[in-house]
Amino acid sequence: MNSPIHGHLKKEVKMEIKINAIHFEATEKLNDFINKKVEKLGKYNEEIATAEVILKVVKPETAMNKEASVRLNVPRSEDLFASKVADTFEEAIDNCADALKRQLEKGRRDR
Repeated sequence: MNSPIHGHLKKEVKMEIKINAIHFEATEKLNDFINKKVEKLGKYNEEIATAEVILKVVKPETAMNKEASVRLNVPRSEDLFASKVADTFEEAIDNCADALKRQLEKGRRDR
C-alpha cells in the first residue's frame, strides 16, 4: 500500500520472517508471538528484508534450556544477530528483540 507523505510516495515493505524450530514443532501461539515481536523491530529500520529465527532446546530437563537466535538481514548493511537462552522461548525471544532493538537504534544514530 502506498501512502503520500510530504508529497512523496512511501512504499510499505513487509519483512519476511522465517521460523525454524530444531527437533520440535513450534505451536501456533509461539509462532504468533515471534511474528509479533519481530515485526515490531521494523519500526526501527524499515529496510529489514528478512528475519531468521532459530529455536532449539539446549539441554532437556534443565532450567534455562530454551535458545532463540534471530538474524536480521538489512540491505546495504551488515546483518544484525542476537542469541539468548532462557527458561521459555518467549523470554528468549523477548531478550533477542531487546538486543536487536538496541543494535538498530545504534545503527540509526550512526547514520
